[in-house]
Amino acid sequence: MQEVAGYIEKQVAYLSGGRGEDSSVIITLPECSAFSDIPEEALAKVLSYLTLIPRTRQPGVKFIIILDRRLDTWASIKTALARLAESFPGNLHLVLVLRPTSFFQRTVTDLGFRFSPEDFMLKMPVVMLSSVTDLLRYIDENQLTSEFGGTLDYCHSDWIVLRTAIESFAVMVKDIAQMLQAFGTELAETHLSEECSAIEFLLLSHTEKYRRLKDAIRSVMREGRQLLSNLETSRKEGDSDTCWDMTQDWDTMQRLLAQLTDMEMAFDGFFDKHHLKLQQYLQLLRYEHSFQEVNLLVTNIFLTALCVFQEEMSRAQVLILHGHQLAAGHHYAMALIIQRCNELRHQSDTLTSYLIISKQEKSLFLLQAQRWCDDGAYLLANQQVDKLQSKEGAQAALRDIEKFQEAAPPLLGAGEDVLFLEYESVLTPCLQVNTKTFQKHSSVQALIHSRQNCLRKLAHKHVRPIQLVAPRPENPPHEIIFCVVQIEVIHDYQTNSSPPYSIDGEDGTDLLTRHVIKELIETERIYVEELLAVLLGYRAEMDNPSLAPLLPINLRNKSDVLFGNLPDIYNFHSSVFLQDLESCLESPEAVGACFLERKDHFHLYECYCQNKPRSDSLWRQFSDCPFFQMCQKKLEHKLALDSYLLKPVQRLTKYQLLLKELLKYSSGCERVSELQGALEAMLDLLKSVNDSMHQIAITGYEGDLSNLGRVLMQGSFSVWISHKKGPTRVKELARFKPMQRHLFLHEHALLFCKRREEHGENADKTPSYSFKHCLKMSAVGITENVKGDVKKFEIWYSGREEVYVIQAPTVEVKIAWLNKIRKILTNQQKHLKGLNTFPMIKCHCYSCTSTLSNV
Repeated sequence: MQEVAGYIEKQVAYLSGGRGEDSSVIITLPECSAFSDIPEEALAKVLSYLTLIPRTRQPGVKFIIILDRRLDTWASIKTALARLAESFPGNLHLVLVLRPTSFFQRTVTDLGFRFSPEDFMLKMPVVMLSSVTDLLRYIDENQLTSEFGGTLDYCHSDWIVLRTAIESFAVMVKDIAQMLQAFGTELAETHLSEECSAIEFLLLSHTEKYRRLKDAIRSVMREGRQLLSNLETSRKEGDSDTCWDMTQDWDTMQRLLAQLTDMEMAFDGFFDKHHLKLQQYLQLLRYEHSFQEVNLLVTNIFLTALCVFQEEMSRAQVLILHGHQLAAGHHYAMALIIQRCNELRHQSDTLTSYLIISKQEKSLFLLQAQRWCDDGAYLLANQQVDKLQSKEGAQAALRDIEKFQEAAPPLLGAGEDVLFLEYESVLTPCLQVNTKTFQKHSSVQALIHSRQNCLRKLAHKHVRPIQLVAPRPENPPHEIIFCVVQIEVIHDYQTNSSPPYSIDGEDGTDLLTRHVIKELIETERIYVEELLAVLLGYRAEMDNPSLAPLLPINLRNKSDVLFGNLPDIYNFHSSVFLQDLESCLESPEAVGACFLERKDHFHLYECYCQNKPRSDSLWRQFSDCPFFQMCQKKLEHKLALDSYLLKPVQRLTKYQLLLKELLKYSSGCERVSELQGALEAMLDLLKSVNDSMHQIAITGYEGDLSNLGRVLMQGSFSVWISHKKGPTRVKELARFKPMQRHLFLHEHALLFCKRREEHGENADKTPSYSFKHCLKMSAVGITENVKGDVKKFEIWYSGREEVYVIQAPTVEVKIAWLNKIRKILTNQQKHLKGLNTFPMIKCHCYSCTSTLSNV
């Protein structure tokens, strides 16, 4: 259109949309005073453009030309026909010429057309028409525009606007395709650096370009849909017999929009794959960097201390777990990542074995050192004073001491610094035990040296026997020193403790409190280590391709069922809660705050316990498979996996026991209220977990139980029901035979269920509950006392339309349920007050007939 726009606007020729016989397309050449001045090249382009539009839509289409020369001359007609014969590019079916209307020119035209045939007459069929009426014999009236006496609605300016819009949209679609192709080429030819920062920059820049291209696509898409909507409106408003071209334009726009949509989908898919691969490449770089760093440290682990050893081993285990997670996410470098994991696991296993052996050696050394210290104290304590007064006795005692020192364990006499350096890489976590052993050894050595000094003096000098009187000031100093040392040694041996030391300012209660705190922290560390061992030794190995033959087919991709949300529990305890507890080692009173601050996180256990029946069922099916046996053997676990999957449940119950112990020893503590709150929170959690375990066994309820709110209470009761329908009141005939129902009190409803249990050898011992009835708490009322039984109370519904007499197993259970129901009803009243409504609450107890208002 841009190339021929000037001549199209001058209306040299136009497509009106009309059709002749055989659906031939009509091209009209109206009166144009400057037709003869149009260059041949320009005329050829105009005709090519006008014929190209129908030919694109309908290959092989025929054309009819209406040449309007009613105000022209025969010479002009002959020139126009000759030019058409030379430059018309399509399948020309017929040329209809409206001859001049003046008498002279019409006569000349008739004679010229009849007696002066030209070459163009042989190339195309030409029909000379005297008037518009003759034109109707060849073309229907509704296919002709108004200038030819037809009814076809055609506006040339609107046609130009429409064609320009369609062609502009086609150009934009082509430009979008070229931009997408260029961006795809850029992505394909991108050089990937080995620097993480460079890859991060690439991710950001590519994402930004992707978003800009998406914005461009959406903009073009909006324009195309708007144009399509306009065409749709015009097509519906037009006559079906005359809007053929409009339909074709609509089809063209549909095709272009479909192409644009396909390009966008293909582009999205390509970029998603590229983006994912780039992200995985970045993950691989980071993982490889961490692997090289950890591998170097693990390789040189023999030169590090235990704290560093444990830290790096933990990093290695976490890196192995992370690698398995990447592999499970179908990382493109899965083989390399698994190889790295296997390398780290092999090195970790080797070093762990070394650590175990070294710890055993050190434990043996510490045991020998402590025994040597005890034996030395015993030797000094049993040397009789009266026998040491003689020279021979002193020399014999010296020989005994020297012989005893020769039998000391190797390195024990090398000094505390040498011992620390020797065993620094395998020190146990309880560094205090080692320090006490070194202190005890130093003290015994000091006692031995003191005794040796005294005995040497006695061996080289005759000393009078010690009299059974108080020593005088002039007595030799060594006698007093000797007696004191002997008493200290005997005291040390009899108490079987390390050299005297005390914790100033702490009484027995403080010591007990610290003991409970240490137990809490130590058991928490063990718990975290056990969870990590299960996740690495079992869960991660389920994704290990080398162990796939050992894994039953029906167990594959079932790790989420078998382990539940155990990874989330491990992350919480290892990354958050253990650090919180360790920070309380010097301030035990802060433990309560730790539990209260993290109590929401403990709801992870509800999900875990709710999944436990599914996990147990899966374990029972495959507990004997070789995969689990191999994993257990590799971990050197004495117990099977199911025992470790029970650890979270056991740990949850352990917390409340330890909190009770702390509360018992913290009666005078300023923050005792926090401890009490923490204990209550843990007990509530245990109750909530227990209630939720019963809730998941409910069957037959049509709806979502979560919409009823949290389960607040649950238990078994005897129930009598009476209800009123219409004018009559129907009561249970078997009044003295109550129904046994299990009640679930939710925040918004009360459910009545029937407890069912299967019997038999292979029956599932877990009870189930068949749903029977539901009462909305918004329509519930209570009568707290029923004559004749202190354990009974009434729950009535919809103004005593239905009355349920409930008999609790004990009075305490009844009181607890009434308190909880009363609390729910009170909260509802407060909510209604906030809505400025004041419902009347009727009390139906036997001792009160008044009407109460909550206004």
